[in-house]
Amino acid sequence: NTTLTLPFPARPLGTPRCISRQLWWGHRIPVWYVVGSESSDGEESYVVARDVDEARAKAVEAGHPDSVELRQEEDVLDTWFSSGLWPFATVGWPQQEGGKDGGVSDPASDLARFYPGTCLETGYDILFFWVARMVMLGIELTGKAPFEVVYLHGLVRAADGTKMSKTKGNVVDPLDTVGAYGADSLRYSLVTGVTPGQDVPLNVDKIAANKAFANKLWNCCKFVVYNALKGADDDELTALRVDGPLGREELEALALPERYVVSKCHELVEGVTEDLEGYQLGAAGSKIYEFLWDQYADWYIEISKTRLYESLGGGGAAEARSARRVLVYVLDTCLRLLHPYMPHVTEQLWHHLPRAPKPTGAVAHALMLADWPKMDDAPLAVDEDAVATFECFQALTRGIRNARAEYNVEPGRRIAATVVAPGRIREAIESEVRSLCMLAKLDPDQVDIAEAGSDEAREAAAGDKAVRIVVQDGVEAYLPLSGLVDAEKERGRLEKRKAKLAKEIEKLGGRLKSKGFVDKAPPAVVEKVRAELAELEDQASKVQASLEALG
Repeated sequence: NTTLTLPFPARPLGTPRCISRQLWWGHRIPVWYVVGSESSDGEESYVVARDVDEARAKAVEAGHPDSVELRQEEDVLDTWFSSGLWPFATVGWPQQEGGKDGGVSDPASDLARFYPGTCLETGYDILFFWVARMVMLGIELTGKAPFEVVYLHGLVRAADGTKMSKTKGNVVDPLDTVGAYGADSLRYSLVTGVTPGQDVPLNVDKIAANKAFANKLWNCCKFVVYNALKGADDDELTALRVDGPLGREELEALALPERYVVSKCHELVEGVTEDLEGYQLGAAGSKIYEFLWDQYADWYIEISKTRLYESLGGGGAAEARSARRVLVYVLDTCLRLLHPYMPHVTEQLWHHLPRAPKPTGAVAHALMLADWPKMDDAPLAVDEDAVATFECFQALTRGIRNARAEYNVEPGRRIAATVVAPGRIREAIESEVRSLCMLAKLDPDQVDIAEAGSDEAREAAAGDKAVRIVVQDGVEAYLPLSGLVDAEKERGRLEKRKAKLAKEIEKLGGRLKSKGFVDKAPPAVVEKVRAELAELEDQASKVQASLEALG
């Protein structure tokens, strides 16, 4: 085998270079040859012009007759030079232009409406090959730079950060990925994985997780449409249409959970809008994900059931209407925020919600043409007191859930609780006691809400047979152990666990006391055994504390 190496030395500026390709597509080179003008060396005279009329005028000016016959070069521009024309050639240039000064023949044309653009998004690897050519050709041929901002994203790489290669077998085929997980899941994974200046490792597990997110979004909409809105009459459905931000007066009239989720939704709108304007695309997308999953789905949809279902304490017409209003408003707002990331599923779901009529003159009634949730600089209504109070409610719920998990309480078993809180927070918890009972699996008949410092609060604190949960200053909960566990059964289980841990501790302790093991074993192995011993001793101390708590 013979390898021929061709040198490609750097060429000085002004050196002629080939810019043509013999292809069927592309921009034909704007050169016109004068037919019949071959010189003695076989070269034809030619002119460079923007169109055939200008070429003819230049040929006549060069001394050729008015009847001169011209032939345009058949080759097309080299790929990068041709793509350098893309920003303006795709919107009507040169047919709609009015000259090199940047004017246009028709102010209503696509060229006038869409050129120049604002932002170019591309990979850093073609900054010179493509971006620089677009800028230079744009200024030269239209008199205007094609864009103001260049957003450089990283390159898509394999999950371990290496370059995708067929040889390595780590190539992720986008068509296969879309077929398995959906276009929206792939798109969301790529966009939220973007950090300016850094490459994007494409992890299939992440795409699968985002498919689950799309499914979660679908189920949220399904609950709203087929459960919350079930039975709503036409007048109410019309009133539920979202045609602008929810105002402060309406916000203040809502109950605590509704005020909280709307306030957090408005904070989300502000944050996402600010991030997008600052080109923090990944951060904005992650915020929408966290809010929809953690706040809307896990908290508010569950609480809304206490307004909608009689079996959970609801059934009142006024509070049901309020819950439906908030469910639709927050979901509609989130679909608008998420649409740039997941356009297909959000468009589909939006058409199932109550919607305002098609705007006059709109091309289509579509989410992609709907208003952004924040159309001006006016701040959206936020109830900071409601946010702080409900976060205390959330912490209380989590504390009770954690205690249930720690004591292995059966998932369906309802337990007793005494909640101690001061003034306004106590009133808020008391007003949402049915939500607390549902979320923390409490027995409504055995739940007391006491004022901090009251006799009832002191009595609850004085008892020695209860688990104490400190939520924040002045807010506590007491869970009677008798409701959490069967004392004798739990004591037996803990004694068995204590004995098993003691044997394992003795075994590992003996290994560490053996000089042969400590001196001969690799240091990493010795440290691993010490860490395992420390973990077992920690577990043993917790088991002993639980036994002492049982008395």
